[in-house]
Amino acid sequence: MRASIATRPRTISPLPRGILFDLDGTLVDSGLDFDQIRREMGLPSGVPILETVETMSEDQALRHMQILDRHEQAGGERAVMVDGVATFLEQLDRAKIRRAIVTRNARQTTFDCLQRVGLQFDTVMAREDAPPKPDPEALWMVCRAWEIPPSDVLMIGDFRHDIEAGQSAGMRTVLLTAVHDYRAASWASDADFVVESYTALTELLFGH
Repeated sequence: MRASIATRPRTISPLPRGILFDLDGTLVDSGLDFDQIRREMGLPSGVPILETVETMSEDQALRHMQILDRHEQAGGERAVMVDGVATFLEQLDRAKIRRAIVTRNARQTTFDCLQRVGLQFDTVMAREDAPPKPDPEALWMVCRAWEIPPSDVLMIGDFRHDIEAGQSAGMRTVLLTAVHDYRAASWASDADFVVESYTALTELLFGH
């Protein structure tokens, strides 16, 4: 278990050479209601959707993925950028810190969402590209492409899949609570850092 939230370091040192971002709840707020999606699929509350669908027959999995795709597409159409994202990304670019997205969402939906809110990323890993988080493979794939060791990369997300994937990959992790506040969750203390906004994240990285 990591240090408690109250005793975590207030700055990240050394600065990461690269940062991986989750999409929903981290860069954008798409209002996806995963409990509603599970109810529509007839799945128990809290079960991981993608992993559960993997265990189904081909026909059953197809029906469930059509439900998920429909919700993701609707979420992408109503998505808004989280406050402070654009300014933070500009700071990363000035500091020459690489950045990429690793999401459990579908690739086309992800690109449609990014285009809608006006965000550009050279590297995007979607669920078609690698096993979904919390599997660390997508994170390692980005590191290999960048030729940067995982220890020099930061994983930022709003949910346990992001924290677990970052930990498994050997990265430092940040739990961002700007959209969804999971600080009370049992797994939240596993994150290396917890911040409530991109202003706080800027202070954590750059001290201002």
